[in-house]
Amino acid sequence: MTTMSYRIESTHPIVGPLITGINETALYIADRAMAVVLAAKSYTLPFGKEIRVVHVPSGEVVFRKTAACSDTALLA
Repeated sequence: MTTMSYRIESTHPIVGPLITGINETALYIADRAMAVVLAAKSYTLPFGKEIRVVHVPSGEVVFRKTAACSDTALLA
């Protein structure tokens, strides 16, 4: 059985083309590379809030991003 060692988290709902579900603020993933890719391709609602990938056993933040701007027209 695989443990989910990485958590994609935000204080706001995370959405994106590779994430299913609505109003999720935390997603658990087993693979570090996959967690970083999902976080990098995602955004928050409202747009521009921080998304982090955390290694669950150690609590280390391995990836962090915020949007460069808050113009939602860029999402179209």
